[in-house]
Amino acid sequence: MANTKTYFHGVSWEDTYGLSQGYKVDNTIYISGQFSHDIDGNFIGEGDFETQTRQTLENLDRVLEGFGVTRSNIAEMEIFLTNPQEHFEQCVGMFKEYVGDHRPAGTLIGVSGLAFPHQLIEIRAVAHTN
Repeated sequence: MANTKTYFHGVSWEDTYGLSQGYKVDNTIYISGQFSHDIDGNFIGEGDFETQTRQTLENLDRVLEGFGVTRSNIAEMEIFLTNPQEHFEQCVGMFKEYVGDHRPAGTLIGVSGLAFPHQLIEIRAVAHTN
């Protein structure tokens, strides 16, 4: 078993929040929910669904890179939206753009709130290595 650490301002995510950004068991990578924060840990895109989604997907890519894989290795994605009725179509369009011809399993879940007050989206994933 192996995991990867992601650092913000020299403080590990694990030390700050008690969890790993990603954790690998055999050939399976479990990726924690990603949201709209920059490399320094600052929340970005308040009130802007597209900005939050693009940053969230960039963060997902960063974790995948830490394991030496790409988005084509994603087996499953779970997307959590605070207002699915308002953002569903845009979310699906951005998801399709992100995965391209790859077709992972997916679930979209409407929630009443997420960890941060201005957070509109969170994405967790399961990926595999070859």
